[in-house]
Amino acid sequence: MRALYHLWLSPACRQVRILLAEKSLDFELVIEREWERREGFLKLNPAGDVPVLVEADGHVIAGGAVICEYLDEAYPEPPMIGDGAIARAETRRLVAWFSGKFRNEVTAYILSEKFDKRFLGRGPPDTAAIRAGKQNIGYHLDYVTYLSERRRWLSGDDVSLADIAAAAQLSALDYLGDVPWDEYPAAREWYARFKSRPSVRPILADHIPGLPPPKAYADLDF
Repeated sequence: MRALYHLWLSPACRQVRILLAEKSLDFELVIEREWERREGFLKLNPAGDVPVLVEADGHVIAGGAVICEYLDEAYPEPPMIGDGAIARAETRRLVAWFSGKFRNEVTAYILSEKFDKRFLGRGPPDTAAIRAGKQNIGYHLDYVTYLSERRRWLSGDDVSLADIAAAAQLSALDYLGDVPWDEYPAAREWYARFKSRPSVRPILADHIPGLPPPKAYADLDF
């Protein structure tokens, strides 16, 4: 069976997990504490970070974006990047937005300070960084609102990797209770529809020892 080396709250790992489930591909999860720089893992991915997918035949694909592109090529049903050049370009633009811009302006601040530091014992969180991430998230939820009010899903009529990328970032923050959903009802409605999909259920079942999520995290009706 294929294996996915991952970490619980890594949005890149969550993105791959959801995509694998959307394509009904069986896989087992292997927690990889990448900071340990384990020799066996470095042989799989010299960069030393997750996610890493190992296919049943032994082929190794490393990196969230690379794995997602690979999965959509190798297992084209259902298509998750889009049908046609224009649709694919729009999906990739939004994936880059959430996996790059959103991550850099929001997730990197909040997740690093509230989870990574605590989990790795790297000292108290930087409250100024957390505050910056919380200020920035409003801009991005406004954009999710803009998209969801004009399209059925973020990149068009069908669920795509754009929705998965956005939900991967937001679900990690939602685990920490740091998404102000009540202030952005249209974004909340989009996320409620998306997290009701069977592919997201395993993500909502995640429970990190010593750090339980808020009740609404797994509540499909918030």
